[in-house]
Amino acid sequence: MRYQLELFFTALGYFTRIPVPAWVPWSPERLNNAARYFPLVGWVVGGVGAGAFLAFALVLPVSLAAILSMAVTIRLTGAFHEDGWADACDGLGGGRDKAQVLAIMKDSRNGSYGTVGMVLMLLAKAAALVELAAHGPQVAAAALLAAHPLSRLAATSLIHWLPYARDDASSKSKPLAHALRPAELAAAAFFGLVPLTLLAPPEALTALAAVAVVTLWAARIFLRRLGGYTGDLLGAAQQGTELACYLGILVAWNFT
Repeated sequence: MRYQLELFFTALGYFTRIPVPAWVPWSPERLNNAARYFPLVGWVVGGVGAGAFLAFALVLPVSLAAILSMAVTIRLTGAFHEDGWADACDGLGGGRDKAQVLAIMKDSRNGSYGTVGMVLMLLAKAAALVELAAHGPQVAAAALLAAHPLSRLAATSLIHWLPYARDDASSKSKPLAHALRPAELAAAAFFGLVPLTLLAPPEALTALAAVAVVTLWAARIFLRRLGGYTGDLLGAAQQGTELACYLGILVAWNFT
């Protein structure tokens, strides 16, 4: 039980800026074994985001509550996934071949594709949350609680199914370049899917379908362009599928 708790704290410390106990050891092998808990980290991030949204919505318009709650989760994660999205936009948008795409993504500077992609992603997520909140702040909060774990399950599934694209051992995501064992994948699926029960069945189904479509589309692009995934591409997948979850819920309302 202690080892499992250590793995969870390993994942939490890697993907957020939340301090973890000093007694938790770190190693590349432990980070790889902690992949089963990546969606569970989404429970924490989604819970903080949902709580922040509800608190802000008590005293501010929902548009500002949505933006500020996003700022809270970005601060909590250190913009870890957003940075991956921006780098992926730059690399896939500006790179002509695999080597150039990888080189661009490793560059710490943001280019035009990354800047535009980041602005559009943040605007789209904020607009989606505002639309969800039109049915009540609790609806937007439930969407946040569902989207963060589900999107991290989508990224974790890419670790399992795709090969790692980089050859350099210095990459910060190199420790993740291993497929999950069946029990680990099942645990990740459990933590990623359970929060969907917070949504009405039609909303949960369309959200899950939207996330699945975006995940498969991302996998196809990653394989075609790079032959696999990188850490930046995993961050991009998390951002894309988080937005897809919100959009899936909105789509469901058009058919009910």
